Amino acid sequence: MSTIHAKKRIVLFVVFAVVVLFGLTWYQVPLVSSQGMIVLAHFSKGEVPTHPSDSAWETVAPIPVPLSGQIITRPVWPEPSARALSIRSIHNGKDIAFLLEWQDATINESLTPGVFRDGVALALPLGDAPAFFCMGQLDHYVNIWHWKADWQSDVDRRAERAKESKREKSGPRRFEVIPRRPSSVEDLVGGGFSTLTSKEQQGRIQGQAEWKNGLWRVVMKRPLTSAGDDLDNEAMMVPGRMQAIAFAVWNGENKERNGQKSVASWMQLLIEPVQPPSQNGSGAVESTHRSS
Repeated sequence: MSTIHAKKRIVLFVVFAVVVLFGLTWYQVPLVSSQGMIVLAHFSKGEVPTHPSDSAWETVAPIPVPLSGQIITRPVWPEPSARALSIRSIHNGKDIAFLLEWQDATINESLTPGVFRDGVALALPLGDAPAFFCMGQLDHYVNIWHWKADWQSDVDRRAERAKESKREKSGPRRFEVIPRRPSSVEDLVGGGFSTLTSKEQQGRIQGQAEWKNGLWRVVMKRPLTSAGDDLDNEAMMVPGRMQAIAFAVWNGENKERNGQKSVASWMQLLIEPVQPPSQNGSGAVESTHRSS
């Protein structure tokens, strides 16, 4: 009986593989894969960079990752505009930050009927076993960090308005309704399609971004895991740990939203171990940034 079940599983797997291959061929999706790639979060003393223009990012070599269209569930999106994503990561033993860069000819930072925003997200499994990379699956949930261009615009405009209010000592004041957001990054949990849930407490993941000359550069930062953290809804991230990570990109100009996006399936994230302080001959602390 066990032999029969084993044969059935093999047949089902072969049929599934053929269906996926047929779908890729039918929709003319290039067979690119990010599997086997490793994203290294470099250890660095001092504060982690929080802005895309921070010079600390120049000490870390970018990792180019190929992107493909999402064709797993309807509506499929075989022809996304973003085809590659550049990734860098730095941590200092307390916080970790990612710099994500991709080509986008237009800036889309509004979300209204028929108008869609730019965005980027990363996914981390809640546990040791990788779940389905798009939205997780039942009993294999994922923690998703979703940066949104319209949220970034709200955060930036509110910060600028606060500066203007301090300068306006007298005279007429300008009133503008701007949503109050704790961050430009939404912190979510997913357990399969149509299960994406925004966490009640937001703001633990902070974002900062800039668009210039057809290039989005987005930084997302979060504290590393410490004792007492709620690991039921937050991915464990500790120095020395290797875990899975996946990415997605949306181009609002291309009408991309929800499942219509570019994706990079599971690859490995290695958070470099914390290195003890070392002294050179003059007593200065040596830098640990590397460009490898």
